[in-house]
Amino acid sequence: MSTSEPERLAAEVEAQREQLAETVDELQARLDVKARAHETAHDVADRLTTDQGRPSPAVIAAGAGALLLVGLLVWRRRR
Repeated sequence: MSTSEPERLAAEVEAQREQLAETVDELQARLDVKARAHETAHDVADRLTTDQGRPSPAVIAAGAGALLLVGLLVWRRRR
């Protein structure tokens, strides 16, 4: 056995430890349902609001369209 053999093995073990730690961190992040739900809710809120925190025009239009559709359905049912 050469003197560099133990150093090489130690380097391989350290590299495998780092890789294992990364894998464990990734699995932990995937399994943290509460954090993922919070992140998803935050992403949805960002997409549906403007920079000032108000509903985006697309959301307002979709809401108005849904309200109109429900109104028409109710009106037609009563006729």
